[in-house]
Parts: sequence; structure tokens; C-alpha cells
Amino acid sequence: MQRNMFLTLIFCLTIGLVNAQEKLVTSPDGKLVVSVLVENGIPTYGISYNGKQFLKKSPLGLETNIGNFSQGLVLSEKADQRVIDETYELPNIKQSKVHYIANEVVFSFLKENKSVFNLIFRVSNNDVAFRYKVFTQEQRLVCVVNKEATGFVLPEGTTTFLCPQSKTMVGFARTMPSYETPYTPDAPMGQNGGGEGYTFPCLFKVNEKGWVLISETGVGSQYCGSRLIGQPDGLYSIGFPMEGENNGNGTAAPGIVLPGYTPWRTITLGETLKPIVETTVPFDVVEPVFEPSQKYRYSKGSWSWIMKMDGATVYDVQKQYIDFSAAMGYETVLVDALWDTQIGRDKIAELAQYGAGKNVALFLWYNSNGYWNDAPQGPRGIIDNTISRRKELAWMKSIGIRGIKVDFFGGDKQVTMKLYEDILYDANDFGIMVIFHGCTLPRGWERMFPNYAASEAVLASENLHFGQRSCDNEAFNACLHPFIRNAIGSMDFGGSALNKFYNGQNTPNRGSKRITSDVFALATAVLFQSGVQHFALAPNNLTDAPEWAINFMKQVPTTWDEVRFIDGYPGKFVVLARRQGEKWYIAGINAQKELLTLKIKLPMLVGNTELMVYSDDAQLNGKASSVKLGKKQEFDLSIPSNGGVVIVN
Repeated sequence: MQRNMFLTLIFCLTIGLVNAQEKLVTSPDGKLVVSVLVENGIPTYGISYNGKQFLKKSPLGLETNIGNFSQGLVLSEKADQRVIDETYELPNIKQSKVHYIANEVVFSFLKENKSVFNLIFRVSNNDVAFRYKVFTQEQRLVCVVNKEATGFVLPEGTTTFLCPQSKTMVGFARTMPSYETPYTPDAPMGQNGGGEGYTFPCLFKVNEKGWVLISETGVGSQYCGSRLIGQPDGLYSIGFPMEGENNGNGTAAPGIVLPGYTPWRTITLGETLKPIVETTVPFDVVEPVFEPSQKYRYSKGSWSWIMKMDGATVYDVQKQYIDFSAAMGYETVLVDALWDTQIGRDKIAELAQYGAGKNVALFLWYNSNGYWNDAPQGPRGIIDNTISRRKELAWMKSIGIRGIKVDFFGGDKQVTMKLYEDILYDANDFGIMVIFHGCTLPRGWERMFPNYAASEAVLASENLHFGQRSCDNEAFNACLHPFIRNAIGSMDFGGSALNKFYNGQNTPNRGSKRITSDVFALATAVLFQSGVQHFALAPNNLTDAPEWAINFMKQVPTTWDEVRFIDGYPGKFVVLARRQGEKWYIAGINAQKELLTLKIKLPMLVGNTELMVYSDDAQLNGKASSVKLGKKQEFDLSIPSNGGVVIVN
């Protein structure tokens, strides 16, 4: 009996060895290890860092209309390997000069002795990126990917910081989903949002081991945008768009030309939040899709809509905002919705000419929609169509328009991703920059598309106007964005208001009341990254806001050479530093009820340097003062609830 049990055990172990294949990919510093495994024909992968498990055995594979490539697979013994060592420059991301070093391994998977796909892993010191290259099968030159088996299994006890995907065709004029639902911090696993999963990026706290940020990049017209579907036992799997998005138009499952690639799935991890805040992986692994037609200018600007709403999109008010931008040294004014009927094209041309005389250019708002939602604001029915779009862009170029803000997309289907790409491509032909609103997440677009400026894809400043609840939660939300949404792409938030009240006259008892401090507003101008910023300032701020605050907003940059995480916790507080040239801006805000006190180290600054410090007292009264940094390069911060601090060398 014992002998039979022994033989059975030996047999089982032998079968396990025969049916299991495992290969490893390590980071350049050797701390991050990805294991790729095929067990009984099922491909999986896992990730560890410093010997600690960050992702458990997680599924891989694709199900297509030319074959199921998620089971019955064999991992080829041959794996192509190379070292990626590249440098590139981008003026409109968190770091202007990037040196990307990673180990790349290409794994080949076979089914019935035929190559079905390659799995390409790129592993840098804190980032993992992977994608599939799908091959032709029996002379099939195209395929539809019906489902990705791709998933991410987090260890037990992990908590989540996730944004639920909204239902389809809901919200204002049936324009959602648009990545504008609130995050829930420190939530347990085992849920699925409101039933539709979660939008990228997705942040996880892995017990006391560290942090994981999951997203995707490299999505253009060749695929759809994806989301994460919450499953039992810590599994979050790739989900395609919902059938009802964009009024049901377009397919939810993407089609690809063979051989062809899926987008990159990205995983950033570390024992602290530093690699999450500082990652450049969304841009590291993508390439430019087309060349710029000119050198694009990134800049600051103003806009009337956030304080004065639709009724202010009239000639005289926009002229006033041109004067305001000129007084601030800003280069642009965003003319928002309804300019086509409330100003008219001839008068827009006049405004553009008037602005040019003051070195202020215009961005014009457009509705994206053709047949996918009910948003009534104009101009409508132009940007969705190639012929009318190019005619409009030619007119814009003729009168000197700097860029466009295109709104109300509401979907992630492949047909919608193609629309984003087509708008960018056509706009580049005419030297026009593009901001997207009511839109999807940017996925490496700063490097892919040279005239791409920014995307909203967040509960942005408009919500501060629409409700007091959003104002009450402003600090909480602002303490999330540097760790999640803004960590992976430019975020057109439209914030940094100095009005006490969200109305055109800045008067009490009209609209919502800002409860954050003026210094908080200055800090978010540094914390929120976007190469083009239209701040929520108003002409009245030249006389009713503190002079030190206005002077700061005149000189704060919108492009940066470097970012460094200093301290923080999502939803509670954040302190980080950004550099432009030789000048550092250290900014912090506090969403907690209690006073935040920190001793921070500033090794980027020389001891005994004179610093300009913007700070709040307990009643959120701000001031600007000159302080000398000590020889130890340490600084004591004190930030009250809803307050901020900014330090400039």
C-alpha cells in the first residue's frame, strides 16, 4: 500500500514537471522578477519585487474568431532577448528627458505545433509592460478578439483605489461613460464597481509590501480601450467596452490585421508611491504615429465658462478674457460652447485678430457628436466627419486658431478610438492642437500624437461649479490625482480658482463656495500636470485676489523637466517637487481634518538657499514669505485641512 502511494506521488510529480514550463524576466537592477508559466496548456504570469509577491499567478491569452489562444498552449523553449536602452524627449509630460532601460523577452506560444502569438515583456526597474503579437492562422489575415483572458491577481488583503465604470448612455444628454465617476479609497477587493468594472488607471495597496498601478498604453485606431472587471479571489481581468456605448454604434470587440499587436498592459509597482508618481512607462513603450507639422507651443490660458457658464460665451466677455490673459502673460483663451451661435464665425475671426495683437491665441470648443449622444451645445456635427472637419480646420488655420477642445465622446470602442486618432491626425495637418473633454483616458498619446495637448477623463473643475459637495471634497480628490489619473497622462482639470464663489461676480449666496485656500489653488497648479492649462481664474482676480497669489499664477510653468515624489497617501495628502530648468517648485496639500506637520528633506536644493514660501495659517489665510533653507536641507511643513504650501527656490 505504501509502495503504491509512493509510486503515485512520483507519477504526479513527473506529470507536473512535464506539463509545467516556466521562464523568468528580471529588471535591470534584479529586484523585479516576472515569471511566465504554462501549466497544463494554460499560460500565466506572476510578479515579485525584492522577493515579495506583488501579483499572484495571473491568466494570459486571447479568444479570437480564428481560435482560442488561452488554452492548449505550449511555450517555446526559444525566447528572444534584448536590452532596451533608449532616450527620448517630450516637453509635455512629467519628465522632459527620459532614459528608458529595460530587459525585453519575447515568448512564443504554440498550439497544435503552430505559432499563435508572441508575448512581449519589457521589464524596467519598477515597470512591467506586455502585449501580444498575434499571427495569421490558415491564411486568415484578420481576426476579431472576442475576449482577453489577460488578468491581474492581487494577493489577499490588498486594498483598492478604483474608479467605477459608469453605465452606458447615462448622465448629461446620455454622454457617459466619460471617466468621471468618483474614486473609493482603501476599499476591499471582491467587488466590481457598480457592476461594470473599473476605468484605468487602477491603484492597489498590496498589504504592507507596497503599491501597484495597472493601466494600458499604445491604444489608437488599431484596438479598443479596455477596463478592469472585478472577479472573485483577487482577480481583475481585461474587459472590452460595453455594447451600449456610443448609442450602440460600433463593435465592442476589436479587430486587428494579422500579424498584429494588442496594446501594452502596464504595471508599475514599488515599496513606496515614488515609482507610481514618477513613472514614464505610458510613453516609454510607444512610438510616434505621425510627425508634427510644426513645433507646438504649450502654454497657460484663461476661460470664462468655469465661472460664468454658457451665457458668457459672447463677444464682449471673450474680449475681456483676452485682455485678462494678456495682463497675466498668458498665451491663450479658451472660447467654450455655443460660440457658433452666440458670437458667430465672423466675430470669432475678429476676436482671433484682436488676440493676436496682444499675443493671445484662441482655443475653440467643439461638440464631437454625430450619432452617439444628445448633447445640444454647438458647434455640432462638424468634428465627427472627415470632410467637414478638414474644412473647419482650414478655416481655423486661416484665422490663427491655436487649438480645439472637443467634448462629449462617451465610449471606448475601436470606432471611437479611431475618431480620436483621426481628429488628431487631421488637426496636425493644419497645425492645430487638441484637448479632449468628456472623453476616455489618454494612453501614451503625448508621445504618439505630437499635437495632443491633454484630456479631461476625471471629475474636473466644472463639478466645483455645479455643486457644493464637489467643493467640500475638492482636497480629497486633489490628493488622489497625482497617484492615479495624473500619474499616467496629462490631465486637463481646469482648476486653480481664486474666486471665493463659483459665479461671475464672485459674490456670496450664488453658486458653490470654495472651501480650499488660495495657497491650495497655487499648489494644484504645480501638482496637476498638463502642458496646456486653462486656469479657473477670472479678470476680477486682478483686484480681489492677493497680489502674491496673482504674481505666482503669472509665473508658474505648465511644462516640467522633472518630478520627484516626497510624501503622501492617496486621498489624504501629497507633497511633490517639480523642476523647470534650475527652478524647483515643491507643492503640498492636505485633505485630512487635522493639521499636517512634516519634516521633509530637499536634497535637490543647496543649503542656505533663499526660498519663497507660500503658506496658510489655521484659518486658511495665506501669505508669501522669504525663508532660508538650513544646511541640512530640511524643511518643516505645516499644512492645515484644505490648505496648501508651495516652496520655490
